[in-house]
Amino acid sequence: MFKRCKKFLFIFWGSFLAFLLLTVVFFYLISAGKLGFMPTFEELENPNNRFASEVYFEDGPMMNRYFIGSENRRYTEYREIPQSVVDALVATEDVRFYDHSGIDAIGLMRVFKGLLSGSTSSSGGGSTISQQLAKMLFPREPNRNSLEFVVRKFREWVIAVRLERSYTKEEIITMYLNKFDFLNLAVGINSAAEIYFQSGLDSLRMEQAAMLIGMAKNPALFNPVRRPEETLSRRNVVLSQMAKYGKISLAQRDSLQRLPLALKFRREDHKEGLATYFREHLRIYMTAKKPERKNYSRWAQEQFRMDSIAWASDPLYGWCNKNTNFAGKKYDIYSDGLKIYTTLNSRMQKYAEEAVVDHLSKYLQPLFYNEKSDKRNPPFSNDISNEEVEAIMNRAIRRTDRYRAMNAEGKSFGEIRKEFMKPVKMKIFTWQGVRDTILTPMDSLKHYKAFFRAGFMVMDPKDGDVKAYVGGPNFNYFMYDMVSLGKRQVGSTIKPILYTLAMQEGFSPCDKVPNIPQTFVLPDGSTWTAREGNKRAGEMVTLRWGLANSNNNISGWVLKQFTPQAVVQMAHKMGISSFIDPVPAVFLGTSEISVKEMVAAYSIFANKGVYNSPLVVSRIEDKYGNLIAEFRPRSKEVITAKTAYLMTNLLEGVVQEGTGRRLIVRYGLRNPMGGKTGTTQEHADGWFMGITDELVGGVWVGAEDRSIHFQTLAHGQGANMALPIWGLFMQKVVNDPQLKFKGTPFERPPGMEINLNCSEDEQQIRERIRKYGTEEEEEFF
Repeated sequence: MFKRCKKFLFIFWGSFLAFLLLTVVFFYLISAGKLGFMPTFEELENPNNRFASEVYFEDGPMMNRYFIGSENRRYTEYREIPQSVVDALVATEDVRFYDHSGIDAIGLMRVFKGLLSGSTSSSGGGSTISQQLAKMLFPREPNRNSLEFVVRKFREWVIAVRLERSYTKEEIITMYLNKFDFLNLAVGINSAAEIYFQSGLDSLRMEQAAMLIGMAKNPALFNPVRRPEETLSRRNVVLSQMAKYGKISLAQRDSLQRLPLALKFRREDHKEGLATYFREHLRIYMTAKKPERKNYSRWAQEQFRMDSIAWASDPLYGWCNKNTNFAGKKYDIYSDGLKIYTTLNSRMQKYAEEAVVDHLSKYLQPLFYNEKSDKRNPPFSNDISNEEVEAIMNRAIRRTDRYRAMNAEGKSFGEIRKEFMKPVKMKIFTWQGVRDTILTPMDSLKHYKAFFRAGFMVMDPKDGDVKAYVGGPNFNYFMYDMVSLGKRQVGSTIKPILYTLAMQEGFSPCDKVPNIPQTFVLPDGSTWTAREGNKRAGEMVTLRWGLANSNNNISGWVLKQFTPQAVVQMAHKMGISSFIDPVPAVFLGTSEISVKEMVAAYSIFANKGVYNSPLVVSRIEDKYGNLIAEFRPRSKEVITAKTAYLMTNLLEGVVQEGTGRRLIVRYGLRNPMGGKTGTTQEHADGWFMGITDELVGGVWVGAEDRSIHFQTLAHGQGANMALPIWGLFMQKVVNDPQLKFKGTPFERPPGMEINLNCSEDEQQIRERIRKYGTEEEEEFF
């Protein structure tokens, strides 16, 4: 009997020690990474967390985030997390969280029970918060059998223990809530609060916190957007757990459980919200790579030149590729959690976008559609042939994804064009909303070509801060940015640059010159004369009258005092880097320039002759709030304060008595303001440049193709196409007390004694208004 008992004890303790030894060896092999992946100490100390970069308006609101895939995560510190969120998480997911070191013994019993029953589901594993964090930080392939489940579970335990040794309990909770994917591009508790409730963490209510924590059990099952009833039930379970462990009272539980989910769901979409064009411009600008000529086609060499200038002179251009983070790697705008503070004002941006949409949708587009019956091939103008229309549409076909897909299948262009003539179901954009319809792809192309586009930028001339940036009417459907990328002929808005030469060389606004045609001899011996109307033909008129009425005879006279080359040089001094052809017709504005360049040039007049490059970002911080970059405009004195003041006087004349008078008549803008309208040949482009002491803005309006335009000058001139956008915008800015727009006069330089009271012109203006009414007269260019 004794021998038998001794043998039993020997076998028992031998088995136990062998099991213990095997367990130790098993743990060692897992810890050493012999049985699969095991993170190193460095990986545990620095887990690969990707945080979206955030972009802010200068007055506080967040504009958007940059992220890749579903990694829309915002870095949140423990002190920012409401106590209700922490309480809900611990009460529901790991009630003994503060008592264990990563492994919960009671939870282990559920694991063994799952093993004995043959289940390999991790949902029954009783995982602690630390173990769940281990799975999130170091995810691996799903287990295919019980052995893999055991290995994976042991690995999680080891990682969880190591996490507990490396981080405090508060840090583990912070990492968990930053890492968890709440679906619908809401990664992390901060993004989840914003996307599901449009709420900041500091204003997240108890029942909202409970709903979000309830999703942690199974976010696909408890998705509040798709499964609201299941989510509501799960939220109430969380509230019951909080009451059970004393985090809330029973009365609170009962009261909160009666509340509905009350979602305010808004999906994160880079094509929605304010400043969509600007956000895309900023993303491209900051992530640009150093320009290399080989990456530019022969038709894009001018763009290579301008990009090279930007790379060399603008620290923000390619910032992510010019600078490195603490790890010595180039900054990643999608994952480094940068905080980018822009100069844009959210209120001005809103007013600017509203002005563009209101003018285009309610006035200009309906006016253009009214001309449809008068056109042979709408929306194209009657001045182009059917062959030209066909060529334009063939180019449009080749730019579509539909064409590229069929071309890849080996279809000929003729076959593809036939397909474009077959009606299909589609959704199209209209100013009344997206509409389901049946159209041929060809008609769809014409439909979108008929829409007028716009570019509108506003900046503070004193410091270069860009306050509003609208690259088009709707980023979803017209993605091309007409502020920075698009360039169009500028028409008469270039004339103030010519007049700047005159003011600089001693002329004054009240100097009189003959209003007669000016003929120029060209290099080939031929002559050219700019056409002009008969208004005050043959009279002596002031330079102020000449600019106010955009008179080509007067511009021609001024140009003869200088040279086309001098105009181009002045334009480049004023910050315009686009190519301008130095020909006599330079003052007609046939060169293509961006809105951004024009606004910066005009800001010189309002800033006493000093140029400030447009500034769109003031500073960048890392995800912890540490300052890593600051930006200032590039400044230089271009003209004297006296010359600048004379130019403001000339531009005020445009608004007070010229082609910009409707700003006073229609929009009631009586504060000191200057401006200049511009209309290109065949009125394909309408421009308006506006200046005040505090804000300078530029507006371009036109269609995608120059062959699509109004049939009459009355409708197609800059005063009708573009000026109203500036007028609508300024109306709201002036009447918004929060913006504190002062409307102060342009400051006259000390000691300046030039008489700027051109009284004869004022008398004639009064007579014209009495004769013709309050409408401004049409300009020719």
